[in-house]
Amino acid sequence: MKKGKDMKELSELSEGNSYHVPVLLQESIDALEINPSGTYVDCTFGGGGHSRAILSRLNENGKLYAFDQDDDARVNLPADTRLVFIPHNFRHLSRFLRLYKVEQIDGILADLGVSSHQFNEPSRGFSIRFDAPLDMRMDTRASKTAADLIRESSAQQLQQIFQEYGEVTNSKTLANLLVDQSKVAPIRTINDLKAVLAPIVKGNPNKYFAQVFQALRMAVNEETASLLDLLIQSATVLKPGGKMAVITFHSIEDRIVKNYFKDGAEGDTIQDPIYGTKSNAPFEPQNKKPIEPSEDEVLRNPRSRSARLRVGVKK
Repeated sequence: MKKGKDMKELSELSEGNSYHVPVLLQESIDALEINPSGTYVDCTFGGGGHSRAILSRLNENGKLYAFDQDDDARVNLPADTRLVFIPHNFRHLSRFLRLYKVEQIDGILADLGVSSHQFNEPSRGFSIRFDAPLDMRMDTRASKTAADLIRESSAQQLQQIFQEYGEVTNSKTLANLLVDQSKVAPIRTINDLKAVLAPIVKGNPNKYFAQVFQALRMAVNEETASLLDLLIQSATVLKPGGKMAVITFHSIEDRIVKNYFKDGAEGDTIQDPIYGTKSNAPFEPQNKKPIEPSEDEVLRNPRSRSARLRVGVKK
């Protein structure tokens, strides 16, 4: 099949989906080099764009397991017996594959971006554009919201969250302000939070709020810990030569993926008698640099601008 035809068919699979437009669709599907009768995992089903593209490459013997902890994603499930939907966080990958008696798989895809639906649904509390309860839970079954996190955390804990996950320049001032405000009155809504932050905003307000919201969302959903769990488990379930494609949207997660593909979970090394110390990582990076969206894709979908795709090959 010619690449031009591939791109047209994949584009048609994602058209008209207001829930979420899949990013780097062609590039990620090509990177997986799908075996028509293979077994694959889509770790972040969302709007189903990537899953539909994978299914389009599978024959009747192929199988796709799709994870999504957000119950809203169920509305996008296609009527396809080759797909098994698992309504849980992808950090439970190996547990559920064992449950379905799957020993090894051919490929894994993870798009770590927040879906357009989540940003556009005011009640979820992900966007600074709306006033709503300060929620930010990807999985609404989880007990702790962003409001709970602010109320229950110390200034030191909040400072670390804003530094590590949002790279907020005045993290200490911000953390102390939130703790002091919580003693006076709880911060329950998005507008409550924005009002408290207004006097200390650094630079562009929208950018500042976006950094703060990103940090809170990542902490509430334990996103970096979940990603590392996924990477470690992927190494145990992928066949040798199997591919893992991960799409990230900010430098924190991209760095985690890059370092794991290069060095393993904790810089795992072995002593080689000839070459000395060398990496014992379970993956080999397929590309030295991440794959970025084309100019055309960025024009069609501005939210794709920060996307980066890294691919690891199981050794």
